[in-house]
Amino acid sequence: MTSPRPTYRQSVALVWRTLRSMRTALILLLALALASVAGSLIPQLPNSPGAVRQFLADHELLGRFYLRAGLLDVFGSWWFVLITTLLFVSLVACLVPRTRATFRAIRQRPVQARELDAFPSFRELVVEADPEVAAEAARRVLRRRGFRVAREGTSVAADKGLLREVGSLAFHWAFILLLAGVIVGKGTGYAGLAVLYEGETWIDAEANYDGQLRTGRFFGGDFSGLRLTLVEYADTFRTTGQPMDFRSTVEVADLQGRPLGTEVIRVNHPYRRGDLRVFQFGFGWAATAEVARGGEVITGSDPMELDQDPAPEGVSQLAMPWRGTIKLPGFEPQMAVDLEIWPDGRALLALIEDPSAPPRAMLQEFQPIARYRVWQGPLSDLSTHTLDTRFLESVPGASGLMGGGESHDLLEGATGVPASWPEDLTIRFADLREYSVLQVTRDRGVPVVLLAAILLLVGLLPALYSSRRKLWVHAEPGERGTTLKIGGFALQRRERFDEEFERVVADLVRVCGVQDAEPVRSR
Repeated sequence: MTSPRPTYRQSVALVWRTLRSMRTALILLLALALASVAGSLIPQLPNSPGAVRQFLADHELLGRFYLRAGLLDVFGSWWFVLITTLLFVSLVACLVPRTRATFRAIRQRPVQARELDAFPSFRELVVEADPEVAAEAARRVLRRRGFRVAREGTSVAADKGLLREVGSLAFHWAFILLLAGVIVGKGTGYAGLAVLYEGETWIDAEANYDGQLRTGRFFGGDFSGLRLTLVEYADTFRTTGQPMDFRSTVEVADLQGRPLGTEVIRVNHPYRRGDLRVFQFGFGWAATAEVARGGEVITGSDPMELDQDPAPEGVSQLAMPWRGTIKLPGFEPQMAVDLEIWPDGRALLALIEDPSAPPRAMLQEFQPIARYRVWQGPLSDLSTHTLDTRFLESVPGASGLMGGGESHDLLEGATGVPASWPEDLTIRFADLREYSVLQVTRDRGVPVVLLAAILLLVGLLPALYSSRRKLWVHAEPGERGTTLKIGGFALQRRERFDEEFERVVADLVRVCGVQDAEPVRSR
């Protein structure tokens, strides 16, 4: 006989009961942690599009799988959002009943118990005081020791340590608040890199990030319009090439152009305005290399931001040359000029003289040198930062060195030059400028995250230094006097409770006057 098919209401109830389980919350938390690890180890499209392109080129099959599975944009994938939402719902479903129960326990008076000799800690005394007097004395003793006390006739019930449960709830609610703050902050904010040259003004608007912008899923496009004018950029290095300081002095103005003062932005010392933060992120070099035909510049009149290859192990990053590319897609076949810029020309000359010598760190600009090489073939993209040479061929002899301000015949001495290319092409290394890179972030969730962090600490302290304890005292008339029965137990820290139980018994002996006593019995 087959079991009846569950109804829609039964299915929803089953899902809800599963979400209310703390085990489900732990599983979801583990899944979220594993997804975050994957997002940290695998290149991500919002953060490193260049690294993602290289990964797809190097691992074609695996890259397609990662792309379809959302592993190249983990934090923006549908399954990461689903895990986060389910975790949020599960935590709330777990905490709401606990919170109600805790508030009921706070409002409720301690409940009386009958068979005190069944508790792990028990003591029976015969005292001289009357039952009413002994019960009142027990109430005062327990009250002085910080217990919540309820007396009914000659019976006293007491408990202590509810603050531990309140702290545990505050800790878990703070975790939910932390999740909410991160979701609101990252989901409605943005972060991008701004490149500033000395004397130029940069405005916080989408078009000025030049593709180096990450926006939240719920960002509404409300950029601040803040204006930053770079007055001076300065950096300091040790002789070993180790950086000491990076400083950008900027003049700040609001959206309407009203000046807000002059600020110095340094590493770990950002400029703050409301929920906007401007950090010193880095620096770089920009070269102006012009290609002209018949004396007329056809490309390269604007500064070109340069990139560096990663330094090999044991070599300072400052010893690596900077790279850029001039691309001429209008030629047939298409042309690309690969540039290698050495801000300190002495480093290149030393490498040419003795290739086995250790590379020299370039700490400042000094007689910069540009080394160029011409390629022909189909261009895969028009970026000035990278050059994919897989489908290109170098033009033999079309290479050379030039100093700042020098101009060379681009194809002089070259062989195998396509006949369709013009013969009167020249290249000029016009200028080299240093620029500052600032990271601009807007995160509305920072105050919420800060509040959650404070609640986490505040909730953790009671959980570490307190424990739930319950204790009862019954005073009954007997043949030789009043029989005082004392029993109790602790939910945590049993040894500490045994010591406190002994002290309570000693106080009761002192105030009531003992005639006879049984030893403490602990299970």
